[in-house]
Amino acid sequence: MSRAQLLAGVAALLLLIVLLLAGAPAHVLNRVLAGTPVAADGLSGTVWSGRASRVRVSTDAGILHLGEVTWSLRPLSLLVAAPTLRIHARWSDQELAAVVAWRGEREVILSDVEARFDAALLRHLAPIALTGRMTAQAETLHLRDGLPLEATARLTWQQAAWDSPQGLLPLGSYAADIRDTGPGVLAGTIVTLAGPLRAEGELQLRQRDYSIAILLTHDETWDPLLQEALALLARPVAAGYDLRLDGALPQ
Repeated sequence: MSRAQLLAGVAALLLLIVLLLAGAPAHVLNRVLAGTPVAADGLSGTVWSGRASRVRVSTDAGILHLGEVTWSLRPLSLLVAAPTLRIHARWSDQELAAVVAWRGEREVILSDVEARFDAALLRHLAPIALTGRMTAQAETLHLRDGLPLEATARLTWQQAAWDSPQGLLPLGSYAADIRDTGPGVLAGTIVTLAGPLRAEGELQLRQRDYSIAILLTHDETWDPLLQEALALLARPVAAGYDLRLDGALPQ
């Protein structure tokens, strides 16, 4: 047997294995998910193209529901050991669509990300009591061990409100343009889209550590309840309030 014939035979065998794996019934994924924070019910279809009627993820802040999830696998991605899926998840008015590519056990690259969700979901990342509707668009988001290495994204927060100890306080609508400024370092610029409470500032995420620096000003007379609530977190300055938050994302 010539070398060319041997290589052709190996390639054909690999292709056959890929086709068999991709054509396996979707319920075999339960074995893959066993022992992970992810649980899926109502699996149907195949590993290649399938559906889960309900997916949920356990976090330190509780259960994160993704709802119905559908996916389609790019078969050729298995040949280069980089499985790539297009996924779509919906839970009530929460929605996520993205292309997800795995680069080994530790790295994931997301692209063409479109998401909309309630701001209350941010409690899964940081202990902040917020409400409103959030949308996210990301050209790319490169994760290693669950932490971002690179990103080009825009995050908007519509009808924002803070569920403060003094009660629910309406804020406005805001946006943050996020980019990577170095390996494992993300930076964002915060701007105000609408509302009397104006927020201008910067945010940074370095590995798990985040910092937020925002100058808060008001176009109208300050609400006494809002001032009282801000006094718990921000420093009064001549223009308004200087808000600075530092912390770490959960493991």
